[in-house]
Amino acid sequence: MNDDAMDLRARNRQATREAIGHAALRLAIEQGPHGLALVRVQDIATAAGVSSRTYNNYFSSRAEAICAFQADQSRRAGQALRSRPADEPLHEAVTAAMIELYTDPEPDKAGLRMIMQTPELEGEALKAFTMAEGPLAEAIAARTGTDPGRDLFPAVKAAAVAGAIRVAGRHWLEPGNTESFATMLRSALSCVLLAEPPEGPRDR
Repeated sequence: MNDDAMDLRARNRQATREAIGHAALRLAIEQGPHGLALVRVQDIATAAGVSSRTYNNYFSSRAEAICAFQADQSRRAGQALRSRPADEPLHEAVTAAMIELYTDPEPDKAGLRMIMQTPELEGEALKAFTMAEGPLAEAIAARTGTDPGRDLFPAVKAAAVAGAIRVAGRHWLEPGNTESFATMLRSALSCVLLAEPPEGPRDR
């Protein structure tokens, strides 16, 4: 199989995954506060235009399907940072990369609220956000000249960034908040992007 055919296959698989994820979230929202318990796999598959077997090839649970968008975003976090200009300061690069990744488009407020208010979905979303830490730590290490296998800085910074994204989401959903998610996320990230990587020789 040539590269073009492989790329097309990957795009088709991603499109199917996204269709199932969108259908799962939409149906859960329509069912109200107890939507997760009320939506059946067959309902999701039908809404996405696939078979139940195809659904099961992509997701092992309804919670995983509903949180698929968050998981896919998190997997792209490292690449988002690597795409920033090499001479851009770390805090500016991380902020710009995460804002572009997580606010274009702006999150679906109704969907995010349901995820945050349903324990099983919140746990799945936490797993999804955690997926960002490894690739993001590697990208931070490459940018700062640190060793992700030996230095704490890249992993701690990546975990802090992932945590800031979750906190920004919770505050964005608070009643009466009128700020955009981009504004909220920028404020949250500023709380964790002040420290710089350690300098000087390291004694091992």
